Amino acid sequence: MATIKHILFPYDFSKAGQLASRFVRTTAQKFDAKVTLMAVMPPIWNAMPMGAPAMVTIDEPQMEAELKSRLDRALTAELAGLCVQRLTERGDPAARIVEFAHTGSVDLIMMPTHGFGVFRSLLIGSVTGKVLHDAKCPVWTATHAEEQHARDLPGTVLCAVDGGPRTCELIQWAAKFSRQMGSELKLLHVVPPVSDWLTLPSERELQEQVREEARRKIEEQKACAGIDVPLRVAVGPITETVAEEARQEAADLVVAGRGTLQSTLGRLRTHAYGIIQASPCPVLSV
Repeated sequence: MATIKHILFPYDFSKAGQLASRFVRTTAQKFDAKVTLMAVMPPIWNAMPMGAPAMVTIDEPQMEAELKSRLDRALTAELAGLCVQRLTERGDPAARIVEFAHTGSVDLIMMPTHGFGVFRSLLIGSVTGKVLHDAKCPVWTATHAEEQHARDLPGTVLCAVDGGPRTCELIQWAAKFSRQMGSELKLLHVVPPVSDWLTLPSERELQEQVREEARRKIEEQKACAGIDVPLRVAVGPITETVAEEARQEAADLVVAGRGTLQSTLGRLRTHAYGIIQASPCPVLSV
């Protein structure tokens, strides 16, 4: 359930990371959560050109000390008033992030998808993908925070549900999170087109039958979850439709599940990264 007492904020000193800090601050304040600000120094491969006259010595402890010094000075104003732990690590960034999340009782990881700072290898797409795949706790991501205009405190949360076995749990999580944040929650389920010939009456009728069957299933799961919020069942390609519905609803946050989904309707997992990339607002993957 949405009990957030410890937020892990991997930081790479980039503009994207700085922009994400305002969302970290708001979430931490709403849940009275502590924040661990983490910087990871990736492995350094000292590849010398063939025939180089001398070997270059890399002082990794000194580099880590400089990283720690820089981290100690970072985001002091942005995170002022919060309980903040500052931590530096050495190693594979994704592995260190996930390892700390698992051993440090982290309830939420918040990270932009790409970083462009000095330590740019911390937050590249592949790292975020590994964190999304391996982390057991929810992961908040923003692909292009520089262009997004989502409010720090979300007014509207759009929860994309797939009708899979964990849908009730996801709806309950999103509802509790939205109540804590003071946000309006709406549910969205996307039904893929049944054919390329929806102009034909028979195909339109079949599509409507599929849509209504999906609506019935999600309504049953809403009742099971004990949550009464608006539900929209849309037809279209999943990734593009979720992004477009988020724009139409002026959503400030999309919540989506990322568990193992095997049912006919349970296909959001295969589209999860596409949704994150296309979304006009941050995405919280549960």
